[in-house]
Amino acid sequence: MVSKLDLYKVFCMVGKNKSFSKAAKNLYMTQPAVSQAIRQLEGELNTRLFNRSPRGVSLTNEGTLLFEYANSAINLLNVGEEQILEFKNLTAGELKIGVGDTISRYFLLPYLEVFHNKYPNIKFKVVNGTTLELCSILKDGDIDIAICNLPIDDPSLEQIPCMDIQDIFVGGEEYKHLLAKPSTLDEIAKLPLILLERESNSRKYVEDYMISKGVKIAPEFELGSHDLLLEFAKINLGIACVTREFSLEYLDKKLLYEIPLVDEVPKRGIGVCFLKSVSLSPASTKFVEIIENKQV
Repeated sequence: MVSKLDLYKVFCMVGKNKSFSKAAKNLYMTQPAVSQAIRQLEGELNTRLFNRSPRGVSLTNEGTLLFEYANSAINLLNVGEEQILEFKNLTAGELKIGVGDTISRYFLLPYLEVFHNKYPNIKFKVVNGTTLELCSILKDGDIDIAICNLPIDDPSLEQIPCMDIQDIFVGGEEYKHLLAKPSTLDEIAKLPLILLERESNSRKYVEDYMISKGVKIAPEFELGSHDLLLEFAKINLGIACVTREFSLEYLDKKLLYEIPLVDEVPKRGIGVCFLKSVSLSPASTKFVEIIENKQV
């Protein structure tokens, strides 16, 4: 059965060529099949679309009007098909990523560089936020994937762990005496603490662990970025809870010192998150593969 779209494709080809035989050749159809398609369309519309003569065919007034709309529609469909092909081949498109500043700086940037070198025509849109904010934005459909602090308690999200990280406590020169022996969490809690804001998934993870050990905390400072934690600790304003993997420059240069603990905070992770109910775009799929395979 010939679809209405097929009928319009035949109609437009005849209109362009002003010939049934030329249209048939371009469409790889027989001339009788082309004639039959035109008769069927004219019958469905109850309108004559072509004037027939021994010299060929020409559009009627009604046919001319219909041709303008039909030809524009088919051209748009062709453009759409070409765009889809470009997206599949990663020669066009956009990758929308949600990520926090710290993870972006210390984890994501090398993967963005690798992806951009391989697929330079894919545009990036990067949205910053906390893990909680990014999960909400992901559900709204405003980003394709999010790079978050794990774990996340949300069954609607697919979570792919990519890197283990360790939360530690660090201090400056005035707190070097704490290096002599491991401190208990109770002892840590009595020190002036510098932590991330309560909305941070990282802060919540550490605080929940300490509460599970019967230790409550009341920080001196609550800051909005990991870099500020390091800087505040460096000038001896207190003990900062930071991520070891993101603090190596300060630790290696002995600007800060890791305070040994009797009970280390359990490791957690960084991972890629996306909605289980929505298929990833070709660009998102390839980017996740690059991260999973650690192609940096």
